[in-house]
Amino acid sequence: MNNVPTNGDVMKSVVLSAIGEPSEVLKCIDRPIPEPGRGQVRVKMIASPINPSDLMLTRGRYMVKPEVGTSLGYEGVGIVEKAGPGLLGKYMAGKRVAVLNAAGGNWSEYAVLPANRVVPVPKDLPDEQVASFFVNPATVLCMVREVLGVRRGDWILNNAAGSSLGKMIIKLGKRDGFKTLNVVRRESLIPELKALGADEVLVEGNGSLSESVARIVGQGGLKYAIDPVAGQSGTDVFESLSHEGHMLVYGTLSGQPLTISPRPLIAGKRLEGFYLGHYMQKRPLWKNLLLFKEISRLIREGVLDTPPGPRFTLDQIAQAVVAAEQPGKDGKVLLTIS
Repeated sequence: MNNVPTNGDVMKSVVLSAIGEPSEVLKCIDRPIPEPGRGQVRVKMIASPINPSDLMLTRGRYMVKPEVGTSLGYEGVGIVEKAGPGLLGKYMAGKRVAVLNAAGGNWSEYAVLPANRVVPVPKDLPDEQVASFFVNPATVLCMVREVLGVRRGDWILNNAAGSSLGKMIIKLGKRDGFKTLNVVRRESLIPELKALGADEVLVEGNGSLSESVARIVGQGGLKYAIDPVAGQSGTDVFESLSHEGHMLVYGTLSGQPLTISPRPLIAGKRLEGFYLGHYMQKRPLWKNLLLFKEISRLIREGVLDTPPGPRFTLDQIAQAVVAAEQPGKDGKVLLTIS
């Protein structure tokens, strides 16, 4: 929100005071309420989730380096309260929207952003689902259906399957008819993932992953895998692929690099990174609108829904970020703003 005109009134906003541990460096302060410029809207925020990417950004371990003093929060739900000059903004005025804030700033009582970065949402979708409307659901659909093109009957290895996104892939597999081979770090997750529709669940460290995959998948081998961990875990996933397998890396939770020999790549294996922000920028508007419509439909079906977890106010940001990283937490931690 740097250099954004203000009206003199103030709002609460969570800002980054330094790069470091989220519970120590994220502060709730008063700052001026911004005014929307041409082509922009001002959204009165209702709620915004705390995603792993937000916390990686705070620690300086994400795709971009944040500026000290900026507010975080890339997605959320709110009401378009005011529009700057421009037809699209005027059309959005008064609507409840999913707020896709590429610059961050949704952890505030008000957010200003381009009018084409807010998406009107159906009235029947509850606020807690709209708050997490974009990052995980869009990542799942784009990776699985579009980039990999997983088809009915295919196997996909789903690393860190106990995450919110990992569970969405399991439910999408049950709906679309592909099979999920899920890797977790805690045996206690197995019953929950099986209940969601997981075909197989493996606990990392219990024997050779490659041997387990070969035994389960059988002839033809494993064609697809997704990994948000990297490090040794991601390396093991890559080595489990068939000679023409395709793996997407969409995170670096371990903070460690992959160790990949070039020979499998030369022989035909594919290793590719996936970053939703870059991917969406390359797509035409009509294709994105169809994607948003499909997300709405699959949220209603309970496939891409996000179980709501504990709620915190902006003033409770330190407690909120600690809760967001608790193993085995129930649902997505939300900042409730208004």
